[in-house]
Amino acid sequence: MSQQPGPGRREWSVQEVARLAGTTSRTLRHYDAIGLLPPSRIGSNGYRYYDQQALVRLQRILLLRGLGLGLDGISDVLERQVDTTAALRTHLGWLRKDKDRLGRQIASVQRTITALEEGKDIMAEKAFDGFDHTEYKEEVEQKWGKEAYARSDEWWRNMDDGERAQWRTETEALGKAWAEAASLGSDPTGPAAQGLAVRHIDWLRSVPGAPTEPDTLAGYVQGLADMYVADPRFAANYGGADGAAFVRKALLAYVEAGLKS
Repeated sequence: MSQQPGPGRREWSVQEVARLAGTTSRTLRHYDAIGLLPPSRIGSNGYRYYDQQALVRLQRILLLRGLGLGLDGISDVLERQVDTTAALRTHLGWLRKDKDRLGRQIASVQRTITALEEGKDIMAEKAFDGFDHTEYKEEVEQKWGKEAYARSDEWWRNMDDGERAQWRTETEALGKAWAEAASLGSDPTGPAAQGLAVRHIDWLRSVPGAPTEPDTLAGYVQGLADMYVADPRFAANYGGADGAAFVRKALLAYVEAGLKS
């Protein structure tokens, strides 16, 4: 059934929205088909039209996809968080943290370039600002042995810059997705959180040297989950103490379910 726009209400066609959002009309139609983003109205010509509210919802969908959530997880988050402004403020906080981290890396690289161009020595204490991967060396060696740390450190050092950047991006996206789900009050045993638990386990398995064999994985995950809560440095990766507690509950629920994936 065709509808008419409200008086003075700005609308955008599906083609305009696709262009503005950097996506495709096909993607928007799929979002409509699965109930994730219905158009504001359908004209008498059968065309889809989107109003401001729909555009804001699409912005949230794209932000959540950027965190690595699947469409089912995004739907769960949107249903649970009805206060759009509050949700966007939370996400804005994460974007600002990313901006700060990238700013530190940019400044570090620029200092190195300037030093090289001027024939000066680089400032070693500032050359790796925003890049450190040894922050948890002591904890890893204490809990899982020096060999475990040595293997993971060798793996890290043998990566090229592109591989490191990709791994950092995936790691940060996972942390932000956890924090977002926690801030929106998701059920730690629900599909969104358990989907993140699967991603988290896969992430752990990607690191050589980590005790992720079938006979050690459950204990490893439980130990990490406890560490996330106990150590503020770990908790910071998930938005703080409440986020870390949420991650712990979700991971322990996954472990109790038998690490099915």
